[in-house]
Amino acid sequence: MTLNLYDTMTRAKRAFVPKDPGRVTMYVCGPTVYNYAHIGNFRPVVVFDLLFRVLRDLHGEDAVLYAANVTDVDDKINRKAAEEGVGIDVITNRYLDAYNADAGALGALRPTFQPRVTETMDAIVKMIGDLVGQGAAYAAEGHVLFDTQAFPDYGKLSGRPMDEMIAGARVDVAPYKRHPADFVLWKPSKPGEPQWTSPWGAGRPGWHIECTAMIEAALGLPIDIHGGGIDLVFPHHENELAQGVCSGHGHEYAGWWLHNGFLNMAEEKMSKSVGNVALAHDLLKTWPGEVLRWALLSGHYRQPLEWNDTLLEQAKSALDRLYRVLDDAGRFLAGTPAPDGAQSPEGASEHADVARALHDDLNTPAAFAALFALADKVRAAIMARDAARVAGGRGLLLDAGRLMGFLDADPQGWFQSGADDGLKTRVEGLIAERQAARAARNWPEADRIRGELAALNVEVMDGPAGATWRIKEQA
Repeated sequence: MTLNLYDTMTRAKRAFVPKDPGRVTMYVCGPTVYNYAHIGNFRPVVVFDLLFRVLRDLHGEDAVLYAANVTDVDDKINRKAAEEGVGIDVITNRYLDAYNADAGALGALRPTFQPRVTETMDAIVKMIGDLVGQGAAYAAEGHVLFDTQAFPDYGKLSGRPMDEMIAGARVDVAPYKRHPADFVLWKPSKPGEPQWTSPWGAGRPGWHIECTAMIEAALGLPIDIHGGGIDLVFPHHENELAQGVCSGHGHEYAGWWLHNGFLNMAEEKMSKSVGNVALAHDLLKTWPGEVLRWALLSGHYRQPLEWNDTLLEQAKSALDRLYRVLDDAGRFLAGTPAPDGAQSPEGASEHADVARALHDDLNTPAAFAALFALADKVRAAIMARDAARVAGGRGLLLDAGRLMGFLDADPQGWFQSGADDGLKTRVEGLIAERQAARAARNWPEADRIRGELAALNVEVMDGPAGATWRIKEQA
């Protein structure tokens, strides 16, 4: 299958052909670690994790190099550190650990590289020096600025004319700028803020140069894929492209530019500044990580997605449907002799349809539909009591789900996850009492206990290995 990806630069879906199939490179703009990340911050994490998985499936795990940076010096970090009276590393380490834990709970694989600004400072200073040496940047009053007039294609990525870009960027008006659109590469630190030495005075880098230097250091330029949220197209990615090309890397910076749409709440972009945020850290206390992941992938990644309780309930219901098939298939196979050879159920092309949908610019709605079609075939094989086809179909469903980052949980554990420890203890006790009643042929007592379990919204399944249970799906 050919992987086709929509490229922001060309405004078209293009067949993805890496420069080197044995070394596929992808970079995605990562977090600024000063607080817990809201669920909107995790949409690109999940989207590009899915692409990472697809690329690894196509080219091999060792062939795909994925870097997602960490911004660990920033005005917000500085303020938080000052408020707590600690160094910025205390703040950044705390929230990077939390971010990585939350990302892992959402099923995101750890990127190959996670470069940090503070650990890339020498490369940043060198790149700024290269830009000055190329005549694409200039020093002025303790600052170093990129000269946008040195890059004739400035604005090509976003497709905006210069006047519109200046108006939309809310640029700082400064007398030392040669052109209003010029942007900062290096700036003096304020009193009490962290600073690093440079040929232009002590200070710290601007935002845009950080990513370009980290890409160069971690992956080398140019790269195959550059990803991030749609809000980063301008000015961040536009500026990255300009400085990356002008620092001596020819005319190419990234072969494909991919951008995900906003996650909205009440029809507004989710943002801490607006206050309409839901922290992933808090949501994970209530919802399984797979539910949040499914919800984030339920719409096509390039489209905006409305975040609400209904979306989460639909995601939970969808996963319940898949896990119920896996649970039923597992219990059916446990009660039947081992089949001579697992066979794919009729219609197992749905497994290929999952990959085909993902190869069409990560069409997750179509991939989800293919998962359900495959689950229906497994259900039909169970009803037909065809053990070989049940085993084959169950394996296909697991493989397809795991390609997308789903179905890693034990099915029985999935359905018991809604029960707290007190309920679990009570249910296990009632099941033991019911087993004893059945052994004593006290059928009225066994039926009474089963009714008590049903009142607790618990479904009991009897099998050769004993009774198992799960929380019933909500109607």
